[in-house]
Amino acid sequence: MSIEVIRQPASCGAAIRGVDLTRELSPAEVAEIRAAWLQHQVVAFPDQPMEITDIERFATYMGPNGEDPYIGAIAGHPRVVQVRREPDEKAPIFAETWHSDWSFLRQPPAATVLYGNIIPPMGGDTLFADQYAAWEGLSGSMKALLKDRMAIHSARKGYARDGMYGEKDKGRSMAIKYGDSALKTQLHPLARPHTETGRLALYVSPGYTLGIDGIPDDEAVPILKELYAHQARPEYVYRHKWSQGMLLMWDNRSVIHAATGGYEGHRRLLHRITVADRTL
Repeated sequence: MSIEVIRQPASCGAAIRGVDLTRELSPAEVAEIRAAWLQHQVVAFPDQPMEITDIERFATYMGPNGEDPYIGAIAGHPRVVQVRREPDEKAPIFAETWHSDWSFLRQPPAATVLYGNIIPPMGGDTLFADQYAAWEGLSGSMKALLKDRMAIHSARKGYARDGMYGEKDKGRSMAIKYGDSALKTQLHPLARPHTETGRLALYVSPGYTLGIDGIPDDEAVPILKELYAHQARPEYVYRHKWSQGMLLMWDNRSVIHAATGGYEGHRRLLHRITVADRTL
C-alpha cells in the first residue's frame, strides 16, 4: 500500500502517514518517502513510537552519516545528538536564528532527522522557509547580481569562543563543543544548485553567512540584510507544530529553519541525526 502524503497549506511541508518507522522499510517505501521529501522539502511522520535504534535505522535509509561538529553525541550512539532544554533553563533558545544546518562545512549535510521524545504542551514550533521560492522570488536584477557569486559561510557567530554558544554561554543543558575551528570560512554559491533536483535555492542565512566573496563588506552587508528579510517572507514560511512521537526530516539544501520558544517551565527533548549528501 502506498504511503499517504498530506501537503501543508504552505510553500513547503507535508505530513506522511501509512508507514510504520519502528520496523524495517522496503526499498519501494524508502524510494516513496525520499520522493515525497524531495518534493515537499520538510516531511513529518506523526505517531511513531520510536526508540533511538529506530531513528538510526531510518536515517541510514536516507543517506550516510553526517557531521555534527559542535554538539557532542550521546553515549553509545555516535550519530545521535540531543536537542534538549530543561524546565528551569535560562539560556537563549538554541538555534532561534534562521540557518541551514552546518552550511559552513565544505560538504554541508543533505538532511536533518529530528524526533520528538518530550514535547511541551505549548510553544516550541519550528519555522521553515522555502529557498527555492525565495530564489525564484528575487528580482531579475538581484538574480543577475548574485547568480555567479559565492557567499562566505562560517560557524564563528555561534561556536567560536566569543560566539552565541561560546565561553559566555552558561547553564545550557545541551552538549555544545565550541572552539577555534569555528573561525574558519567556506565558500558556497549564493544560488546553489540542489544536488538531486538541480533546482536553484538561495543559500545564505543570518546564522552562518558572513559576507559575499569579492564584494566589500560595506556593499555586501546591505545586500545580505535585504536577502535575509526576503528569504523569510511569510509566503515562503511553514510553521511546524510538534507532537510527541513525531519524526521530522528536512532538506538543508532547499530550506532554512529557526527554532522558537514559548514553553518556559517545561522540559523539551528531541534526538537528532545529520544525514550527509550522498551525491557529493
